[in-house]
Amino acid sequence: MTEPGASSPDFEDQLISLLPRLRRFARSLTGSAVDADDIVQSGCIKALRGQAGFSPGTRLDSWLFRILQNTWRDELRRRSARPEGAAVELDLDLPDEVDRLGDRATLAAVRSAMRYLPEEQREALTLVSVEGLPYAEAAAILDVPIGTLMSRVSRGRQRLRRLVDGEPALSEGTR
Repeated sequence: MTEPGASSPDFEDQLISLLPRLRRFARSLTGSAVDADDIVQSGCIKALRGQAGFSPGTRLDSWLFRILQNTWRDELRRRSARPEGAAVELDLDLPDEVDRLGDRATLAAVRSAMRYLPEEQREALTLVSVEGLPYAEAAAILDVPIGTLMSRVSRGRQRLRRLVDGEPALSEGTR
């Protein structure tokens, strides 16, 4: 039996196996590999310390995504947010299957275009399209109604299409 506050080897193994997905999500939140690594490290420490708050039988990945999102929001509160519309460095490590199956040039264009999406659309698209979470789970992680999540995913996909096709992305006020 583990001491209170100590983590179990099984929990640690599961956490370690989710690190690549956690890093992808953190990069989509932060727009920076360095900031993403910091957020993942802080989030993992919080998860290990708060393991008792995890309900067995639920999805560990969803619980961890929520911790990362809250950690990033806490960090944004501590520092001034970047100016609206500023491009961010975004290096998504998409699964190897996508890289092998998809057209590499298109994939590179999508990766590049993702950095110009508003943060809320980037978060929604990453959870639904990259991580493959169901809409209900992604909405719970982002703490928004499912309709709001669906709208963000739809607007993000439309904006990505325009950017990849070389069209100017419409401003947030015009959809």
